[in-house]
Amino acid sequence: MNYLPRGIVGLLLAVVFSAAWSSTASELSALATTTVVDIYRRSFAKEKTDKHYLRASKFFTALWGLIAIVFAMTAGLAENLIQFVNIIGSLFYGTILGIFFVAFFMKNISGNAVFIAAIIAEAIIIAIYNFGDIAFLWLNPIGCGLVMALAFVLEMIIGKKTNAEI
Repeated sequence: MNYLPRGIVGLLLAVVFSAAWSSTASELSALATTTVVDIYRRSFAKEKTDKHYLRASKFFTALWGLIAIVFAMTAGLAENLIQFVNIIGSLFYGTILGIFFVAFFMKNISGNAVFIAAIIAEAIIIAIYNFGDIAFLWLNPIGCGLVMALAFVLEMIIGKKTNAEI
C-alpha cells in the first residue's frame, strides 16, 4: 500500500540533497576564506584589490574541493572510515601536540626552532608510517616527543648563532 504521493518522495530527496550540498558548500567556503585571509593575504599578496582576493577565494574553493574529493576517494581504500580518520589523525596530531607542548612548557624556544622541528618530525612520522612496523596510534606520542626534543636541540644550535650575531 502506498501512503505517500509520488511527488512527496522526490521532494524529500531534493531536500536531503540540498541540505548536504549546503553543508558542503559552507565548509568549502570557510576553508577558502580562511586560506585567503590568514595565509594568502598576509604572506603572499598583501596589497591587492578586492577583485584579486575574490578570484583567489574561488581558486582556493576549487582547490579545497579537489582535496576533499581525493580524501573521499582514498577513504574507500581503508577497512572502514573510522580507522582511516584515525590513521590520518595519527600522522599529524602528534606533531601539532608537540608544537603546543613546546609553546606551553618550553617557553625559551624560538618559533624558528619549533617550525623546523615540526617539519623534520612530520617527515620522520610519515617515514615511520610508510616503512616501519609500528601501530599507527603510537605515532601521536612519537611525533609529540620528536617535536619537543628536536626543538630543544635546534634551539641550542640556532640560539647560539643568533646570540653570536647580536
